[in-house]
Amino acid sequence: MIGKLKGTLDEIAEDHCVVDVHGVGYVAYCPARTLSKLPGIGEAVVLYIETYVREDMIRLYGFGSALEREWFRLLQNNVPGVGAKVALAVLSTLTASELANAVALRDIAMVARAPGVGKKVAERIVTELRDKAPAYTGESAAAMGLKQELGEGVAPAPVADAVSALVNLGYSRDVAATAIAAALKTAGDGADSAKLIRAGLKELAR
Repeated sequence: MIGKLKGTLDEIAEDHCVVDVHGVGYVAYCPARTLSKLPGIGEAVVLYIETYVREDMIRLYGFGSALEREWFRLLQNNVPGVGAKVALAVLSTLTASELANAVALRDIAMVARAPGVGKKVAERIVTELRDKAPAYTGESAAAMGLKQELGEGVAPAPVADAVSALVNLGYSRDVAATAIAAALKTAGDGADSAKLIRAGLKELAR
């Protein structure tokens, strides 16, 4: 099985590229985002590969990072009705972090932006991956849980106010939520918004 290709970029097409490795050209089907970030023809390139072997074909799927490849596997192995085509469409539309946030916040509309992914499929994706996504986000389970609570409108008022305050200071919602999730560990669940804001700012200053 091929897990990684390191060679020279030989060709870029609409849905795939060709990587020359010691004179052998490997065709790798990639998300649009991956293709858009490839270097110029003739330059060195590295792709993380998922190999599909069937009776009638062998197909390689290429990704710019191991995390993208894991999401590709996760989508197909855990969501009924999602195959390679839909998984590529999702990863062409959303970055790995955007997909992780959409799953955590149950943002069906964001996932449904992918071509060929309707509301029902998007809902199935966020539902089936809800408990599996944290391992692929690089974030703590606490941060993922808080983002989910914020998305569902059930986060405690002091927590929601603290996140809102950091957002008003110019931080993104995701960064603010991650900081407040970390702050909760030191400040405690009973902390008021002012204490959480101070603790959150300390986390951001690290």
